[in-house]
Amino acid sequence: MDDIFNSLLRLTSYISDRFIQFIEDLVLRDAIRCIENFGVTPTISSSVCCSNGYTISTSWKPPQCGIGICENNRASYNTRELLVDTRSLIVHASHITAIVPSICYKGLTLPLYGIQYAWNLGMASFRYSFLCIRCAHDQVHRLVSRVRKTLRGSYDDIGWLQHAPGMPPVQDGTSRFLELLADIRDGEHTLPNSFVYLLIPGLFSNHGPLYFVATKKFFSKMGLACHIAKVHSEASVEHNALVLKQYIEEIYWGSGKPVMLLGHSKGGIDAAAALSLYWSNLKNKVAGLALVQSPYGGTPVASDMLREGQIGDKETRRIMELLICKVIKGDIRALEDLTYEKRKEFITKHELSLDIPLISFHSEARIAPGVLATMTQIAHAELPWLPLPKSDHSDTCLVSGRQVPVMIPISAAMAVCALHLQLRYGEKSDGLVTCRDAQVPGSVVVRPNMKLDHAWMVYSSKKKNPTEPDAREMCEALLTLLVELRNMKNGLEQPL
Repeated sequence: MDDIFNSLLRLTSYISDRFIQFIEDLVLRDAIRCIENFGVTPTISSSVCCSNGYTISTSWKPPQCGIGICENNRASYNTRELLVDTRSLIVHASHITAIVPSICYKGLTLPLYGIQYAWNLGMASFRYSFLCIRCAHDQVHRLVSRVRKTLRGSYDDIGWLQHAPGMPPVQDGTSRFLELLADIRDGEHTLPNSFVYLLIPGLFSNHGPLYFVATKKFFSKMGLACHIAKVHSEASVEHNALVLKQYIEEIYWGSGKPVMLLGHSKGGIDAAAALSLYWSNLKNKVAGLALVQSPYGGTPVASDMLREGQIGDKETRRIMELLICKVIKGDIRALEDLTYEKRKEFITKHELSLDIPLISFHSEARIAPGVLATMTQIAHAELPWLPLPKSDHSDTCLVSGRQVPVMIPISAAMAVCALHLQLRYGEKSDGLVTCRDAQVPGSVVVRPNMKLDHAWMVYSSKKKNPTEPDAREMCEALLTLLVELRNMKNGLEQPL
C-alpha cells in the first residue's frame, strides 16, 4: 500500500512540476520577446534545484536553429528535466542593465517617431488630395474629348476614298447616261436579252414589299430575264456576299448567261463584297456591276450613331441593337458594316477587281420646305377580313380581304437628313449617302441633274411628273450604259 501511495505522490509531484514549468516557459517567452523588441539578445542564466537538494546552474539562449532541430532539442531537454525543480529562476543583473539604456533610447526617440508619423500623415493627406484633383482632371479631360469627338463627327472621314493612296481615278459618264435616258423615254430600248439582270435590294428592304417590284415588272414586260435577289438585308456584308455568290452561280448555271448586277444602297456594297471575296469563282459569270446610291466609302449616318467614345455612345448602341436585333430580327453588323471604320478595313483587305465595268450612281436630295409634306408609298397593309355586301343571286355573305396603301413620309425624312448633313458637314447627299462616299474608285460616275433622294430609285412616289423619268427608266439607262462599258472593254465600241 505504501508503494502505491508513494507512486501517486511522485506522479502528483511530477504533474505539478510540469504545470509550473509550463507557466514559467510562457512567462520566460514573453520576457525574451520583449527583450528582443528592444534590440538585446541576452543569455539568461538560471539556477534550478534538483529534487535531491543539489543546485544546477544553466544558461539559455534563444534558439537559432531550424524547426526540426529545435523540436528534437526540446524533446531531449524535456526528458532531462523530469527530475528538475524549476521553482527558482535567477536572471543576472547584467542583463537588466543592458535593457535599461535601450529603454531610455526608445523614450528619447519617441518624439522623433511622432514627428515622422505626423509627417507621413500629412504627406498621405496631400497625396490623397493630389490624387482626387488628378482624377477630376482626367474626368474633365475625358468629357472634353468625348464632346469634341461628338461635335467633330465624321468630318475627317467623308470622302476619304478620294484621298487614299493608290486608288484609281473615276470617269464621268453623266452625259452619255442622259443621252441613253432620253432615248429610252422616246421608246428606244436597246437592253439586250443576252444577260440576266439581278436587282439587289438594300438595308431594310425585307420590310418594304414594293422594293424594286415596279422595275422588275418593267423589265419582264420587255422580255428580259430579271430577278430580285432574295437576301436578308439586315445581315452582315460578308454573309450576304456569300449568299449572292451562290445566287449568281445558280442563275448562271441555270440560264447559261452572264449576270448584270444592279445594287441599291447596301445591296451595292453586298454585291461589291461578293466580287471582292469570290472573284476567282465569279469572274466569268458576272458581266458588270452598277452601284446605285451605295455608301461604298461609308456613311456618316451609321458612323455618327455607332461611333465609340462620343457622348451617349453606349445608350445609342443599345437602342439600335433593340430596334435591329429585337424588333426587326436582324444583325447589328448590317449597320456597323456601313461605318467608315468598317469600310476602310474591308476595302484595305479586299480589293475590288477592275476587270469588269463599274458604275457609281449618286444623287442629291431636295431640301425645299415643300418636301417636308411629301408622302411616299412604300407598302400595302391588309385589313382584317371584312364582310362585303350580299349579291342579288346569293344568300351568303362574301368575305374578302382589303389591301390599302401605307403612306410614310420617306421623302420628308430624307430631306431632313440631307439638310442636317449639309449644315453640319457642308456635304451634298441623298439623305443617307454623301456624293463623295458613293463614288467607287475606277468606276464611271453618273451624276444626274435631278433632285433625287435615297428612296426614289426603289419606291414610286404618289405624285408623278410625266415630264420627268421614273425609277424604272433610270435603272434601264444605267444597265444600258453598263452593257456599253462591257462592249468597250471587249473592244466592240468606241470609248466614251
